[in-house]
Amino acid sequence: MKNIINCILALLVISVIAISVSFALEKPLKTEESKAVDITGIFTLILYGGRFSDDIETIAILDYEGDQYTFEPYAPEFDYKIKKKIPAKEALAESEKFVSFHNTFHRSQLSRIIDNKGSTIGYEVRPLYQPFVYGVSDVLEVNYWLKENNKVKVTIRLTPSVERTRFPGAGDDGGGGGGN
Repeated sequence: MKNIINCILALLVISVIAISVSFALEKPLKTEESKAVDITGIFTLILYGGRFSDDIETIAILDYEGDQYTFEPYAPEFDYKIKKKIPAKEALAESEKFVSFHNTFHRSQLSRIIDNKGSTIGYEVRPLYQPFVYGVSDVLEVNYWLKENNKVKVTIRLTPSVERTRFPGAGDDGGGGGGN
């Protein structure tokens, strides 16, 4: 009986390790800086963030309409807005306006999102801030994960170094509020 339990435990441990390794091997899609003149077509515009006046966790994603990919932010629906059938020029202008509202905005960065075959499947417009305010211009970690049925899961968060500075008690002292 003891051998059977040990075998089951060993199989369970091996299964957990195999699953962990398979997730660790998955890589996000790549992005590459682009120029606005390269963009044509009709897009679904995903406007993430901009929920309050000091929200720096803001980005715009342009998803080609009619292609095989669908972008889905990994966030509650109240964190983003979706607008469909927007021409490229209008989508870029609205994206630029959306990401530039913050008082420390410096400029935007346009990047194309590339699938595993090297094709452009969409674009992102992200804000870059005055570097002396947050220590860096680019405060976001954005990853695009290709999932089943050509859905692209988008994860968006502040970089850890910036996130620690944004909220009281978010430092390494383990507590919120004042110190002792």
